[in-house]
Amino acid sequence: MPGGISYKIHLVWEAISKYWYFGDFGQFEYNLKESDKYLVESKTLFEYQQYLLGFNALQKSNEYFAQTLPNLEKAKTNGKDIASKREQLREAAIKHEEVLQKMMLETPTTFTWNPEKASQSELPIHQRIETLIQTAKQYE
Repeated sequence: MPGGISYKIHLVWEAISKYWYFGDFGQFEYNLKESDKYLVESKTLFEYQQYLLGFNALQKSNEYFAQTLPNLEKAKTNGKDIASKREQLREAAIKHEEVLQKMMLETPTTFTWNPEKASQSELPIHQRIETLIQTAKQYE
């Protein structure tokens, strides 16, 4: 989880491991895996009321998820059969939407973040979750 030294090492490993996933299908798998991981991370952080960290993990999940379909489209352009991967993406989108809908019920609409040495800011948690739900629906 965020905050520890091992997490920083994990982020470096994550950035390096992206290059070990070769080809369109490899990049698809990488982005889907990372999206799933950050969705679970955000869910866990929200359960522990770590709203800022959970909010950021949601954004990462969305960024990775949004990269899945372009990789499949590129594979299709390269003449590969993407039917099974497209089904995998559809099932993942349904599961993501299910988890996000549950998150919507368990989190506050907004959260006011008050850092010690900076001004406060509003985190529109439900707005971000709704954006991710809309993204997931595009892939169903």
